[in-house]
Amino acid sequence: MKILINARRNGYSTDQCKGTLTVGELISLLKEFNRDAEVFLSHDNGYTFGEIKEYDFECVDEDDDEENDNEDYEEEEDEEW
Repeated sequence: MKILINARRNGYSTDQCKGTLTVGELISLLKEFNRDAEVFLSHDNGYTFGEIKEYDFECVDEDDDEENDNEDYEEEEDEEW
C-alpha cells in the first residue's frame, strides 16, 4: 500500500498558507493507515512524486524563519500504532 499526500503550493512564505494540519492532526490521520505503508508526496496532480525522508523535517522558529531548531521535538512511543 502507498499513501499519497497531495502537495499544494499556496504561497511564497508559510504566512500565506492558512489552515494547515498540526502535528497531532497529521499523526491522527496517519494512524488510520497500515504502519508499513510507504508515504509519498504527489505533485502536479499526480504527474510527479517525491519521497519523504527522516532528514526532510525541520523546525522553524516563528520569529526567525532562518533558524532550524529541533530542540522542542520529543519523540513519544505510541504502543497502539
